[in-house]
Amino acid sequence: MKTLLQKIFVLNWQRKAVALLLGMIIWLVVNHSLTSTKTINNISVRVINLPPGKTIEGMQSNGKLNKKLTLTLVGNTHILEDLNSNDLEIVIDAMDKSEEWTNSISKKNLVSLNPEIDLGSSVSRIYQPNFTLRMTNLVTEEIPVSITRPIGEAPRGYQFLDVWPYNLTVKVSGPEDVIKRLKTKEQKLTFNLSDISKAQLDALASHQNTDKSGIVSFFVPDQWKQINIPLLSDTPIEINDTQDKTLRIDFVKYNLLPLESSILVSVFYPPEYSNSLNPLSLKIKPNTLVKESYGIFMINTPLYAKGTDRLFTQIVKDWIQIVVIASPKHAKQKLDWNLQFINSIELENQYIETLMSDASDEDIRSMRPSLREEYLRNRFRSYMNRFELFKSEYIKFEIDAFIEGNFIEIEETKELVPVS
Repeated sequence: MKTLLQKIFVLNWQRKAVALLLGMIIWLVVNHSLTSTKTINNISVRVINLPPGKTIEGMQSNGKLNKKLTLTLVGNTHILEDLNSNDLEIVIDAMDKSEEWTNSISKKNLVSLNPEIDLGSSVSRIYQPNFTLRMTNLVTEEIPVSITRPIGEAPRGYQFLDVWPYNLTVKVSGPEDVIKRLKTKEQKLTFNLSDISKAQLDALASHQNTDKSGIVSFFVPDQWKQINIPLLSDTPIEINDTQDKTLRIDFVKYNLLPLESSILVSVFYPPEYSNSLNPLSLKIKPNTLVKESYGIFMINTPLYAKGTDRLFTQIVKDWIQIVVIASPKHAKQKLDWNLQFINSIELENQYIETLMSDASDEDIRSMRPSLREEYLRNRFRSYMNRFELFKSEYIKFEIDAFIEGNFIEIEETKELVPVS
């Protein structure tokens, strides 16, 4: 065995070493001289040296086009086999070009983003269909942004009230045709209530003046004030409206507020049934739930409101009524009903007047009077739109109304409606 190993590794070792070295050199030379063809998709395109006041449709703020190209490269197999679109960029020089020109991609347009790859010695030919670019005016305009109703759930113990302001603008620059299209259609910005924690609202409530209003205002952080406009940028664009500092999401503490007034009950008689259903033929029947006083019917049980502030309930408590809609039995077994506010415009004006003269809320006081009034009117209307009656902390007040003979019977819904 020893003799065999000596023959293999020791005998004439100089010649064997030279042969091995030559073999390695030949392998390296051959390996690096082999050529192949590879097609690479989604290569980014950057345009440089555009004249002042000009741009190209689809060109983003970083100079790249939102359109990407596919190239077929011929070159060194060793380099091409590991090459991908992240290693490459096509650079188009727009200097001294006409308004519209056709480009053919050559080696001088192809740039390596990987410092370890030398395209000059690795790529011999490039195949790509010619493509046309057209310059257009670069304009700067303000485009509208609509703040939509948030998604997600409010933290426990709070109810989402409103987001304000509803509309902002963002100043952007881009191709004239693109900006014109964007100005005719609002961009939408939607927040997620689940991104706001109970601890955050509790902390805000501890130093905001919530004792009187019950309102907790979460001022939207700057990192949320961004919109995606792929036609202009591949990254979010920050909203730069002068009013963006006032952008807030309002919550109301979900406290039970006693109404301390009886809720009136009345009947609406649709004209189409007036020959059979009218005040002379059909009236409300008093019972333990509904009492009558001087021909006026009202709910005879304590009721509460939730998701509003104390001032609102104090102003509207005597101006709420339940309206039952009379319908023939063949049309409705149970009659529909809803809550209505009487003289709602006057109630709203009273609410606004009270709060406009109240200087205790610093956030509201800092607004311009016109914006302050708009904000408060939106708050009042949000209260009205979502107003509900409650029996207790977790039980909504609901009724069943139906016709028996010449009377409308009104009873409290036997199936309690729990509130989570």
